[in-house]
Amino acid sequence: MTILVFADHDNASLRDGTLNVVTAAAAIDSDVHVLVAGKDCGPAADAAAKVAGVSKVLVADDAIYEHNLAENIAPLILGLMDGYDGILAAANTTGKNVLPRVAAKLDVPQISDITAVVDATTFERPIYAGNAIATVQTSAPKKVITVRTTGFDKADAEGGSAAVEAVTAGADSGKSSFIGQELSKSDRPELTSADVIVSGGRGMGSGENFNIIEALADKLNAAVGASRAAVDAGFVPNDYQVGQTGKNVAPQLYIAVGISGAIQHLAGMKDSKIIVAINKDEEAPIFSVADYGLVADLFEAVPELTSKI
Repeated sequence: MTILVFADHDNASLRDGTLNVVTAAAAIDSDVHVLVAGKDCGPAADAAAKVAGVSKVLVADDAIYEHNLAENIAPLILGLMDGYDGILAAANTTGKNVLPRVAAKLDVPQISDITAVVDATTFERPIYAGNAIATVQTSAPKKVITVRTTGFDKADAEGGSAAVEAVTAGADSGKSSFIGQELSKSDRPELTSADVIVSGGRGMGSGENFNIIEALADKLNAAVGASRAAVDAGFVPNDYQVGQTGKNVAPQLYIAVGISGAIQHLAGMKDSKIIVAINKDEEAPIFSVADYGLVADLFEAVPELTSKI
């Protein structure tokens, strides 16, 4: 059994989530190949070849793959699937766009958002906003799987020496075209890959008060996150949102400030290694998952914490 991993990258480098997906793939079978599709994506392919546990890297370098349009990527993957027993991708916007098309064309069910591999045909995935874990088994001849990257450790980015092989690009499907994108810029680490995250909730009271969060984040070299309540209130942009309908994170340290801990928020951050909660409501649900809890007024506690770091 050989497993293909669809790499998430920016052409110049691999995104961290790909390393987590490689770990998931290796738990299914030891023979793991990685597909890097993009434009001028040689550096990303070279990085993939160095990942421990990867035995081959396939490179599709063509302008039609520059922005990973699903209408072009899916046919590319389908053309390779005769040689593979399964295809895995990160459960992010790209993976969730591409892999359902692959599954439909292969006429097999997709297994989404896995957090653990029991064996080559059996997997665990969260349901009911993470309140329950479903164990699912497939008898499909080809496995199409998206991986919740926070459920797996990262493979070592160094130590591998995989062969790199070019694959022929297909034709442009003509079904979609890339118009443009607006990217938020920040000097802070990216939310989904940060080792430390400081998040604020409705308890912050206003967007201006998030400067308290930002000051602490700057001291810790941390990313800044938020609950859906804070985003819906207009305190911060929606790309800050952590939770079931936001981003799933699993940093080494997650500091939740003024966040009550609704189920939807916990679903996106409860895999964090250490959780610290600061809230004046001692009955707040966030304390049920916190490793350390401080019942205090955040407007006094957080500045004091910041000053002592």
